[in-house]
Amino acid sequence: MMQHWTEVLGFATGAACVLLAARRNVWTYPLGIANNLVFIALFFGTGLYAAAGLQIVYLAFGVHGWWRWTRGEEHDRLFVARTPRRAVPWLVGAGVAGTALLWWVLATFTDSQVALADAATTSASLVAQYLLNRKRIENWLVWIGVDIVFVGLALWTGLWITAALYVLFIGLCVGGWRGWRKIEREQGVSRHPDASEPTPHEPAGLRG
Repeated sequence: MMQHWTEVLGFATGAACVLLAARRNVWTYPLGIANNLVFIALFFGTGLYAAAGLQIVYLAFGVHGWWRWTRGEEHDRLFVARTPRRAVPWLVGAGVAGTALLWWVLATFTDSQVALADAATTSASLVAQYLLNRKRIENWLVWIGVDIVFVGLALWTGLWITAALYVLFIGLCVGGWRGWRKIEREQGVSRHPDASEPTPHEPAGLRG
C-alpha cells in the first residue's frame, strides 16, 4: 500500500516538474528535488539501485540548475541554446564511460537483473540533466530516449504507475522540444531582421 502512494506522489511531482521545465519555469527545480526524494525510496525498494543513486545526484544537479536559472545567463526565461558541436563528443564519451562504470558496479556488487539498462538510463539521464541546466534544446531528445527505456524498466519491476508516468514524460518532452524550438526560431528572427528593412544606421533611401 505504501509503495502505491509513493508512486502516486512520484507521479504528481514528476509530471509537474517536467511540465514546468518545458515552460522554462524555475519552479521545476524545487518540485524536482521533492520528486527525487520520493523516487529514492521507491527505487531502492524495487532493486533499481542505479536509478535510486541517480536521484541523489539529481539533488546536487537540482541545486546547480536552480542557481543557474536564477543567477546565470539562463535566468532569462526566453533564453534557449543549441549544444556546441565541439561539446557533443565529450558528452557522448561521458555517457558511454558512465554506462560502462555503472554496469560493472551493478553487475559486481548488487543483485540487479537489469544492470545494463539501469546503468545506461542513469548515465544518459545525467547528461540530459546537465543539458537542461544549461537550457540546451537537445536535452529533450536525450530525455525522450531515456524515458522510452525506463517505461520498459518500470514494467519489468512491476511499477505500473511509474511506467504510466514515463509515458506521460515522453509526451511532455516532445512538447518541451517543440516549444523550445519555437523559442529558438523566434530568437533567430529577432537577431536577423528582414534584409529588406533598413538598419538603424542606414537611410531608407539607400535601399533604392
